[in-house]
Amino acid sequence: MEVNSRKMKKPLRIKIISMGNSEVGKSCIIKRYCEKRFVHKYLATIGIDYGVTKVTVKDREVKVNIFDMAGHPIFYEATVLQNFIYTHVRNEFYKDTQGAMLVYDVSNRESFEALDTWLAEMKQDIGNPADMDNITFVVCANKTDKKRVIDEIDGHLWADSKGFQYFETSAQGGHGITDMFQALFDGVVTAAENGGRKVPVVMQLGYTKEQVDAIQRLKNGKDNYEKLGLPNNPSKDDINRAFRKLSVLLHPDKSVAPGSEEAFKMLVAARTSLLKSATR
Repeated sequence: MEVNSRKMKKPLRIKIISMGNSEVGKSCIIKRYCEKRFVHKYLATIGIDYGVTKVTVKDREVKVNIFDMAGHPIFYEATVLQNFIYTHVRNEFYKDTQGAMLVYDVSNRESFEALDTWLAEMKQDIGNPADMDNITFVVCANKTDKKRVIDEIDGHLWADSKGFQYFETSAQGGHGITDMFQALFDGVVTAAENGGRKVPVVMQLGYTKEQVDAIQRLKNGKDNYEKLGLPNNPSKDDINRAFRKLSVLLHPDKSVAPGSEEAFKMLVAARTSLLKSATR
């Protein structure tokens, strides 16, 4: 009789949460994956929606507990609304999280800009902030079927700066949903098999975090001083030194980071402006 040489792995139970503003499509993403359908009518999640699905990851049966968290602020802070008291609903569900979807709507800038606030909220309520380091995060740029106001480059750069995997998704069409969940489950199971310690994702992107940070600073700096990382009233030598350092990182002939060409143009313009106003 032939004996199966592959040792059966112990089943695993994992906890996944969804994070993001209301109406970004968190529930629709989950339904698209679990039920293979799209819900056209918007139904706001009241507090927390809970679901379970079973998958096979790395030859192991995995029971996935998904906590779909309402995005509206009333479910975070104690609030009285129409004689109902909603009190600290989301706060209680961050603890023991192993994987998280950070979702924003590419047609809504506010939802993208809120991502940092969601991470801050989680860090505050997770119990031990150090636990954040071992959570597998994926970023979902959702509703790609709509006219977008957030470019793919901006979403990619934000995710890369955090060390998170990035996915373009459409709950309506199903694009990117399966790949995103597979990456999320793989990351969580790998961490579980590593004693609960997340294994950093090796992204062979061809560019560095330093380049990503430089591009974001040039795009988001409130003035030319901040864009070049300079104090007020710098000397011409200071300006040129900062320019040379950044140009090595971002010159289009040397960098393949998304947004490098645009950032380099901003760098040149900022340097030119600062040199004109420099007095020493």
